[in-house]
Amino acid sequence: MVLIVVAVVVAAGVRTFLVQTFYIPSESMERTLLRDDKVLVNKTAYWFDAPGRGEIVVFVPPPQWSAVPGQNYIKRIIGVAGDRVVCCDADQRITVNGQALVEDYLFPGDVPSDRRFDVTVGAGRVFVLGDHRSASGDSREHLGAANGTVPEDRLVGRAFVTFWPVTRARTLSVPATFADVPAPR
Repeated sequence: MVLIVVAVVVAAGVRTFLVQTFYIPSESMERTLLRDDKVLVNKTAYWFDAPGRGEIVVFVPPPQWSAVPGQNYIKRIIGVAGDRVVCCDADQRITVNGQALVEDYLFPGDVPSDRRFDVTVGAGRVFVLGDHRSASGDSREHLGAANGTVPEDRLVGRAFVTFWPVTRARTLSVPATFADVPAPR
């Protein structure tokens, strides 16, 4: 009986403080994540490091987003504090600090954005977009509230692996396009 209690306490501690599983409830991250995929989220990722461009994060949406209470979102960070995120350049690409993103992770047939924006991300905030832009409620829909940005303290953690279904198991790395983005001015 003691072993069962210890196992339950350890499991609860790991889930509460370290790693948690989440399932994908919608198509908003398709091609990267499919509906009903299950991911592992590192809840300690931002204890010592700042969020980074290109990372896939789970977050509690700001109250202005009118989300269902208790619902978490999963999106890709496009801009971090100080970044200027603009849609779109002459080739219809999103730029971050003047660098055009080559977003080969976008859902086939989607454009980078169906609306124009020019956002400077505030301190302690991130700008997030879904990979299936035509099916994603993300920062673009909430530009009137803090430029659509999400406070870093609402980040639950960084999704780092898809583990279910087993046929889709893989790590979730940062796309190479973000390596060329310069620091904000």
